[in-house]
Amino acid sequence: MTASKTQKFRNRKRGVSNAPPNTPAPLSRKEKMALKRQERQKKQKLVSSWAIAIIFGILVALPSFFLLSPKMAVAAALGVMALILSYQFPKSALWVFLIYMPFGGTVVYVFAGGNLIFQIAKDVFYIPALCALLLQAWKQRKPIIIAKPLLPTLMILSIVCLMVLVFINLRIQLLAPACNLVQNVSPPRICKEGQPFLQGILGLKIFIGYIPLMFCGYHLIEDKQTVLKLGRLLAVLAIICCLLALVQYQFLKSGRCQATSEFTEGAGLFRASLDARCFVGGSLLYTPEQNQIRLPGTFVSPWHWGWFLIANSAICFSVAFFETSRFWQLIGLGGMGLVFINAVVSGQRAALFLVPIFIAVMLVLTGQIFRLKRFIPIAVILFIIGFIFITANPEFVTDRIDSAIGRWNASPPQDFIIKQWQWAISNGDGILLGSGLGKATNSARAFGAVAFLETYHPKIIYELGMLGLIAFLGFITHLVIYTFKKYRSIKDPTLKSFASAFWVFLLFIGYFPYWYPLDTDPVAVYYWLFAGVLIKLTVIDKQERDQEVQTILTKNRKTRKKFKSLKKRHPATS
Repeated sequence: MTASKTQKFRNRKRGVSNAPPNTPAPLSRKEKMALKRQERQKKQKLVSSWAIAIIFGILVALPSFFLLSPKMAVAAALGVMALILSYQFPKSALWVFLIYMPFGGTVVYVFAGGNLIFQIAKDVFYIPALCALLLQAWKQRKPIIIAKPLLPTLMILSIVCLMVLVFINLRIQLLAPACNLVQNVSPPRICKEGQPFLQGILGLKIFIGYIPLMFCGYHLIEDKQTVLKLGRLLAVLAIICCLLALVQYQFLKSGRCQATSEFTEGAGLFRASLDARCFVGGSLLYTPEQNQIRLPGTFVSPWHWGWFLIANSAICFSVAFFETSRFWQLIGLGGMGLVFINAVVSGQRAALFLVPIFIAVMLVLTGQIFRLKRFIPIAVILFIIGFIFITANPEFVTDRIDSAIGRWNASPPQDFIIKQWQWAISNGDGILLGSGLGKATNSARAFGAVAFLETYHPKIIYELGMLGLIAFLGFITHLVIYTFKKYRSIKDPTLKSFASAFWVFLLFIGYFPYWYPLDTDPVAVYYWLFAGVLIKLTVIDKQERDQEVQTILTKNRKTRKKFKSLKKRHPATS
């Protein structure tokens, strides 16, 4: 008899279980029946939900087919089905929402020709899921207000937004004369052009409409594995999008797609255009003879693609440094390498400069630069990837860097930002409450003329005035301080590492003065989602610590019982 069999025999003789210490107790018959009943109910819900969604989709598609067009009929059917299924399965809908976003620009132009309705199609996943999660939280008495200390500053921001919507947008809609009637009046008067109130509603949705994603992120993440799943999914999406963007560049370079110079001339050689669309995404600029390249990747415009790369430099960094699996660490590294390459290829000055800067900031503020055992191998691998790419394309890389530096010298960002502030302050209709929501939001141009501002905080001043800017910065500052305290309280090293990365993301994006990342998908979505996830990480950390304590107490209790039983069977002989 071997030693292991002998030990098992002795354990059976003493009444001690041979099961591993972490093996859960076998389920009783009632528990097994309850599990089967739950699985059966889930299947029934899935089948019935799909049946209802298909029926309503067909009912909506039939009249749309005859009244509008086959394409609109299909879109209407899919939209109705998505609404119903997203409400029935809110967490799955949020995962689909995150997957759809990076490809939304391609869907809009491939299947819808840039129709405005399709540009907000992603919300058919988000809004029903939000409503369903709110209802579930209310029924199950789960927290709806996930961070009560943030409530005062959030309420102030919301009140200011409603004041602007009512006293500026609605007042212009109801009381202001049409612009064509007063265009020759001096001095110029506030006038109505388009639909100011609808423009304000859309502007309000874009400005604070994704803040509830904090609530969604809080309830989407259930445990440590879900956090890892989120990072892995976003890293894989970044890799897929980067590969598609490289294919797009190769199509343009090889002549499979037309260069901008083949169908336009003059000033058009220096502007991104939908006519130059290639393979994926929307408007692009490709005039290599003028050293002008602006690629959109899978997004609607080059600017959206640039900010996607900046955001994913942080996401892939988190996966590369903080993942528990070696395989996924390599995936994160690959994602970082592809993000670097696309930052060069895309022709976006912001991405070329900010991707390495963001990585450097993440290294310092998360403390990874001081953990040499992990930092040095990753740095070496990234250096090798960069070296291979540069040596394979030396002229191209030099041209891209020279172009970015030349554009910087021709229009220094700091001067540009100052001019944007000056223009917003001097041209706004009111310094206190601004010109109205949506008045400088590019997506709201369908409801009226908009001012073109390329920096976020001057845009807020133009739309909501100084009150709006103070309220917004107050809320962002409160959020950054609150989440900093939360992440510093986490004890689990993996959770704390992810929390630190999320916090740096909130800090960097919230105050960044150039462009408008918080109006740009998917950066705005990631921002508020990560805020909610970070707050939930503190809860998960506490649950895991409580579980560890309970496990230790249970083991100690079993050990004491075992000791007492042995003492009874073998009493000490005097």
